[in-house]
This record gives sequence, structure tokens and C-alpha cells, in this order.
Amino acid sequence: MLKPFLTTAAVLLFGHAAHAMDIGSTVNVPCPFGDCKAGISLSYLGSCDIPTGFTENGVEVGGLSGIEFDPSTGRYVSISDDRSEKAPARFYNLDIDVSASGLKGVTVLDHVTLQDKDGQPFAIKKVDGESIRLGKDGIYWTSEGDGKALLPPFVRIASRDGGFMRELSLPVGFAPTADKSTGIRDNLAFEGLAFLPGGDLIVGTESALYQDGPITMLTGGALARLIRYDVATGEQKAQYVYPISPIPQAPSTATGWNDFGLSEIMALDDRRLLSLERGYAQGVGTSVVINMFDLDGATDVSNIPSLAKTDQRIVPVRKTQVMDLRALGLEPDNIEGITFGKAKDGTDVLILVADNNFNPTQKTQFFAFKVVRRPA
Repeated sequence: MLKPFLTTAAVLLFGHAAHAMDIGSTVNVPCPFGDCKAGISLSYLGSCDIPTGFTENGVEVGGLSGIEFDPSTGRYVSISDDRSEKAPARFYNLDIDVSASGLKGVTVLDHVTLQDKDGQPFAIKKVDGESIRLGKDGIYWTSEGDGKALLPPFVRIASRDGGFMRELSLPVGFAPTADKSTGIRDNLAFEGLAFLPGGDLIVGTESALYQDGPITMLTGGALARLIRYDVATGEQKAQYVYPISPIPQAPSTATGWNDFGLSEIMALDDRRLLSLERGYAQGVGTSVVINMFDLDGATDVSNIPSLAKTDQRIVPVRKTQVMDLRALGLEPDNIEGITFGKAKDGTDVLILVADNNFNPTQKTQFFAFKVVRRPA
């Protein structure tokens, strides 16, 4: 088994941009869905950026598409969606300097190379890491696969040193197809990953499968699927429908492009979760919306092959908005990761991270919020 690629170098990066939302400003949703026991309140602690091109031991830091707090160390792991093109597929270990007084900076400690089933680093364009969570038996992570190359998405469990341990079963209907009749769309597959406190794992697609209808538009949303796994067996227990909102803003020109999708999920309790929906409108910028959604009462659609061609009554998960970062005066980049953490002073925090796409016009961006209240 290959050893992880580590370094003792660590760089602390500081920086706050001027935002309309002041440090200490609070967003409060007292009664989501009319349920005051589900109230959530978040207080803004600031932002911090890592510029594109920054390297750690010669490897460019970027593509951070998922983040998870490790309570055993008080630090964070963050997966890169680099398809082994800049360096072998990997996750980073980070230290985030945050407290009740604000977000001060991020230290990139080292990185760990993820290994394929053969114990070797992933070959170029054979993987697309998007989400990462810590389970009792290892590090759970997703790959979107590659719809064009007909590489299926997956959920795998890795050891702390990146070694392959096992893979969860891919349900019928998710594998890409050459005729695009069923399966994932390219670059719109497994993006979200969340452990429920009871132990089940929820995995979300970024947008609709081909057989389930269109992707998001300015005039209509899309139906993503959430897979509920029994992690012990690696088999699905259920599937739910997550309704993605329509694209919130048009591009600045008629020929410009825009999109919107489900980029991450994070559990609050065994029925309620947070979701990140984000998208970009050319000439305008990125929209990032955090929602709360509720699995209770949602239809199990695991035996419904096509959401677009069924006569069955389907109840999607309930969803309500918690906050829109742009509407609060913040300037989010391509936010793709979300996690709850605990600061060294004991403050409960919510951390967001942006995937810079290794683009010089973008940045690896962190936002922090103090968790004032959340569902018990």
C-alpha cells in the first residue's frame, strides 16, 4: 500500500473582503415548515480566501468540493475534484482558525493521495471527487464519474491514508448510457453526501437523471434523487426526490450561459438536513442558497424507474430556504462544501468552502457562521 504524500509545511492565509453583511450579523429562521422545534439561527463570522495557484509541497491547492470536520483532531478534511490532472486525486488536511470572534485564517497542513482498487493512485480522468464525510469505519467519498466516458459514479470508503476499503452498490438507473436514455448526466452526478445520526448515509445527485426529466432552467427546476444507504450492507434502503429550484438569475447577455444544481447536503438530525444549491450566471456571478429539507413523509421512489413517466403520486422532500448568500450582501464563489465544526473555544460553527476550478479568476473561499441554534 502506498504511503500518503505528506508535508510538514503549513501556510496560514488571512484576508477579509468588504461585505455588506457585518461580522456578528445573524440569520434566523425560527419556524421552518411552521415547526418551531426545527428553528435555525446562524451568525456571520467572516470569510477567508486562498488564491488560485497556491501550492502545498509543490502540489496546487484547489478544486475543494467537499469538507468535513474531524472531532478527533479538531481539524478538517477537504476533497479536491482534480481528476488526477494537476496531481493524483487527493484530500487535504486543514486547520481553520475560527472562534466566536471571527474567522482568522486557514492552514493547509498536508494532503493524502486517494488510491484506486489496485492500491495505486487514480489515473488521469478516471475519478472526480466531490464530497467527503467521516464514518465510523473510514472516510466516505464520492466520485461523479464521467458521463461522456461512461464511467459510473461511486461512493467509496477509504482508510485514513487514502487506501481503498470498499464501495457501496450503485442502484439501477444511475450508470451512464451511450444513448443518454437513462443514468447520470455528465458532471451532474454524485455531489452530496451526509450521514444521518442514526447511521444511514444519504447521497444526492446534482441534477436530474436523464429518465427523470430536464435539468434546471430559468422557468423550471429539476428533480434530483437522494439515495438512502445502509452502510453496513452497502445497499440502498430508499430513494427520495429533491426538488431543485429554478435558475435564480439570467446571464447578462442572450448568448451567455447559466446553471443551478444541488452541490452538497449536511444532516441536522435523522429527518432534517441542510442543502447547498448553487449556480452561475455568466456576466452576473454565483448564486448560493442554503436550504433545510425534511425527509419525513417523502415518497420512496427506488422502484420508480422514471419520475417523468409515472402515474404514481410522488411526494418530494419538503424544502425551505435558510439563507441566500448574495441576498445578504456576500460575494460567494463556487461554494460546494458544507460542514458543522467546533472551534477551539468551543463555538459551534458552520463552514462553507468554494471550488475554484483551478481558475485564476476564481478563489478557494471559506465562509464561517456561528451556530446559534439548530434543530435538537
